[in-house]
Amino acid sequence: MHKFFYLVFGMGFLVAACGKQQALLADDKNVDTQTYAHLSKAKITHLSWDVEVDFEQKIIVGSATYDFENHQAKEIFFDSSQLVIDSVLLGNGKKTPYELGELDIVKGQALKVKISPKDKKVSIYYKTSPQASALQWLDPVQTHDKKQPYLLTQGQAILTRSYIPIQDTPSIRITYDATVRVPKDLLALMSAINPKEKSADGIYHFKMPQALPPYLIALAVGDLQYQAIDERTGVYAEPTQLKDAAWELADMGKMVDAAEQLYGAYPWGQFDVLILPPSFPFGGMENPRLTFATPTILVGDRSLTNLIAHELAHSWSGNLVTNATWNDFWLNEGFTVYFERRIMEALEGKDYADMITVIGYQDLQTDMKLLPKNLTSLYIDLTGINPDDAFSDVPYDKGFLFLKMLEDRYGRVPFDAFVKKYFKEKAFKTTNTEDFIVYLKENLTHGEDDFVQTWVYDTGWPKGLVVPTSKLFELVEKKYAADIVQIQKGKAISDELPEWSTNEWLHYIRLIDVTATTKEDIALIDQRYRFTDSKNAEIQCAWFEKSFRLQYDKVNSNAKDFLIQVGRRKFIEPLYLALKQTGQINFAKEIYQEARPNYHFLARQNLDLLLENPA
Repeated sequence: MHKFFYLVFGMGFLVAACGKQQALLADDKNVDTQTYAHLSKAKITHLSWDVEVDFEQKIIVGSATYDFENHQAKEIFFDSSQLVIDSVLLGNGKKTPYELGELDIVKGQALKVKISPKDKKVSIYYKTSPQASALQWLDPVQTHDKKQPYLLTQGQAILTRSYIPIQDTPSIRITYDATVRVPKDLLALMSAINPKEKSADGIYHFKMPQALPPYLIALAVGDLQYQAIDERTGVYAEPTQLKDAAWELADMGKMVDAAEQLYGAYPWGQFDVLILPPSFPFGGMENPRLTFATPTILVGDRSLTNLIAHELAHSWSGNLVTNATWNDFWLNEGFTVYFERRIMEALEGKDYADMITVIGYQDLQTDMKLLPKNLTSLYIDLTGINPDDAFSDVPYDKGFLFLKMLEDRYGRVPFDAFVKKYFKEKAFKTTNTEDFIVYLKENLTHGEDDFVQTWVYDTGWPKGLVVPTSKLFELVEKKYAADIVQIQKGKAISDELPEWSTNEWLHYIRLIDVTATTKEDIALIDQRYRFTDSKNAEIQCAWFEKSFRLQYDKVNSNAKDFLIQVGRRKFIEPLYLALKQTGQINFAKEIYQEARPNYHFLARQNLDLLLENPA
């Protein structure tokens, strides 16, 4: 998953729950507290999913049939949330008793099914709720082409259980096949071997032969078309968006080649990207064979495609080698950010990689200030916390800085050999923080351990941190300083317009100090660079936030349109927060009332708290 900002909305329960961290560190770090499954008794190995997608009622109806390992168990446990269970059958076709446990606001309910010690197959017949948290149902007006409805799923971290009764933990891996029935004029896609064209009858059959963790099961249904990039990469998008998407992502094949040169053969066969409607709450989601991506990366200059490199890197870190629990999330994301930047360095050069590293560091600085201290270590205890409420830039960029430190300390060639060996030996397995530290000690640090423990388990900034820098950003800083001199003299900025990438413009805007700048000053900046009228989402977000904080209301109309159309949490949450913190809460609520139906469940639950909206 591409990172998004975590914002502190006064949710005191996070601090309280994280106070248990030290106690957990002394106990068992390997237990996934987010699941009801008793894996030592019975563990699923394969899912056969047979369902119909009902757009009118906004539900999925059907069955989930499992093969499972049975260790002399008399019951098997599944995770469920907001599901209506109709019946449960054993492999012999006979109904068996089941019961739903007490509702937990984070984990949902345990589904306990009676079995005999000899049973190895079970089928659960059910339907979802229209409010299922993993399902986002979009009306035609909420899509790019505005002609057909759309459905997408988002299972990470523990939301798959809201549309499939399953053992919803990253500590297991399963294969799956599926039959999905949708309206005839729509295309269904999954994180599996996919069709390239619509079927005549609206029935689609899928197969995922490689075992994956349940959070990576994904489904999308919409008016979609496909365009190949090369023999193993391609793009799905709505018809009028497909050409632009294929152009923007034309280097995907080169990314896969560069990744393979670094850390071994691509393990999933096909690497396709689905460009989603703008309400998608994340930058991307690394579903094997079908990465989900935000349309905000389609800016016309290929400058934001490092997001695709990030999701591609997940094909090794996260998808191939998976964090055993969400406490170990940094193992997924720290490696992925490091790998992403190595891919982009190979394709675009060190200067480009340095720019995105500095931007990541700036985002990390913001989160380190906002987060409760207990959430600033790499390993964290999520007992009693919804993982989606606690994710931040820490596992991403502090994780990257840890791995970059190891590269600098031991040399790039030895570190590359270590990572390649790690991916090969741990392939299609799960791992946790403790095991990784042991593996690191045996294969790279050769006995050195204290500094590793400090980086992983201590909160705050690590000692000896090397702050990343960028030569290109130094040039941006000189230009910004010169512009400020002109403004202070009361003169318009008249220099030739720089030919910068998105990252350079983003850094320029971030240099604006709202404590030392007036709205008259940024009006002169806007007069020269026309940021208010930008169609680049990265630039829009950065500029609108600065403008909100300085109450430069020229942006208000464009910013409102942006917040209504775009649902990516990285963009919308800082903007609503800026409005609230500067006394513009009524304007924020006015926008949110109109925008809220377009947002994903994960965005709404945070923004409801921020804006005190009980809807």
